[in-house]
Amino acid sequence: MKPQLDQQFRLMFTRNRILGLGFVLATITIILSGFGMDRNGPGNAHATETYAKDSAASVQAFMNVYKVLMSPRCMNCHPSGEIPLQGDNGALHTMFPQRGKDGKGVYAMKCSNCHQPQNSPGLHAPPGNPEWHLPPADMKMVFQGKTPHQLAMQLKDPAQNGHKNMKQLLEHASDGLVKWGWEPGEGRTLPPLSYEEFKKEWYTWIEKGAFVPQP
Repeated sequence: MKPQLDQQFRLMFTRNRILGLGFVLATITIILSGFGMDRNGPGNAHATETYAKDSAASVQAFMNVYKVLMSPRCMNCHPSGEIPLQGDNGALHTMFPQRGKDGKGVYAMKCSNCHQPQNSPGLHAPPGNPEWHLPPADMKMVFQGKTPHQLAMQLKDPAQNGHKNMKQLLEHASDGLVKWGWEPGEGRTLPPLSYEEFKKEWYTWIEKGAFVPQP
């Protein structure tokens, strides 16, 4: 009888261990699934579930962002052609430089030849920034001529926005070349919003769902 009792005890012990292990695995699964709930958050290229979505607030914020992106300080470096624009009237750059493969010019006519790491002193003197360039040839990021619908679609599409996900788009508002638009040098108008206002609207657009205005 004793061996039989020992066998039953071993079977019961083994069954309890299996049940206990199953409970632990189930608990780990629940915890991990909780961490995965924000997989559509700012780090994802599509949605922002970690924030309360609000299509009306998101679209309104983008319309304010759009005003800035259509200003000369932004659009002059996002032309529809291969030549950057200049001035508040968006005229073709007088030196007719070309975009080039990396967006920094071609041959001996490189952007950095005239555009130094900082603005040159004087009225309408060449502006400058350490990262002065156009978008590269394989990711032109054209703003010129885009409707709000078209531009919003482009900005949130990693295949067209420089392979940025939503988190990276949020961070892009703090990019040094973006911030230059509010320190453009003498004789140049500023964007229609302050930098802090622009950044707030940019964040609101994305965090509320990155909704796209209707065509």
